[in-house]
Amino acid sequence: MSQGFGSESPRAHAQTSHRKAARYLVVIDSGGYVIARLFLDTRELVAEFDAGTEEAAQMMAGLVPTKGADDPEWDRALEGHSAAERRAAEVYTLDV
Repeated sequence: MSQGFGSESPRAHAQTSHRKAARYLVVIDSGGYVIARLFLDTRELVAEFDAGTEEAAQMMAGLVPTKGADDPEWDRALEGHSAAERRAAEVYTLDV
């Protein structure tokens, strides 16, 4: 029988760099389903979820969106969406 009792001691914390905070929240129709996509300031996708969630509503609260994500800087990030979907998209700039 082992002489160890209880739980193992926690390991030493390793200091690692945190991920960058998301800068943009894009609410866009995707084939009849409205999704929210989070992007870094480099337009790199970091998360995608249903735009009808409470979390999405909390992120958008008090922010005024820019209509349309059809500018050239969004071309690569939203390449799977049609031109009409991109024109109708709402882009929220998040406070970081």
